[in-house]
Amino acid sequence: MAEPSVDNCDLLCLDLPHAESIRTSLPDLGRVEPAAAAARALGDPTRLTIAAALLEGGELCVCDMGWVVGAPQNLVSHHLRQLKVAAMVSSRRNGRLVMYRLTERGRVLTAAVLAVSAAVESDHV
Repeated sequence: MAEPSVDNCDLLCLDLPHAESIRTSLPDLGRVEPAAAAARALGDPTRLTIAAALLEGGELCVCDMGWVVGAPQNLVSHHLRQLKVAAMVSSRRNGRLVMYRLTERGRVLTAAVLAVSAAVESDHV
């Protein structure tokens, strides 16, 4: 006989007033979707490394970024475009160079992800 799932209740019980107060306080889809996109943008190790480099270095061109993260420029450009679509980075042209920097959203989220990661690592040491 199969063991009962530890992920589901065996009994339907609902504290409706409590559950409804939580449900009505949740952010609407218009706020959740961009936040999820930003979180997904940092879900790739290369993009998180690029964001960490921008957090540390402020503003970098694609050439410098490629050298810093140890990846080819075309790959770095691809990831920077994805970060830009997620409103995590902004860019500006400086002559023949394109300079990238984290947006406020990018700085806050990158710092938070890296801080959580460091905290989890220190708990496991």
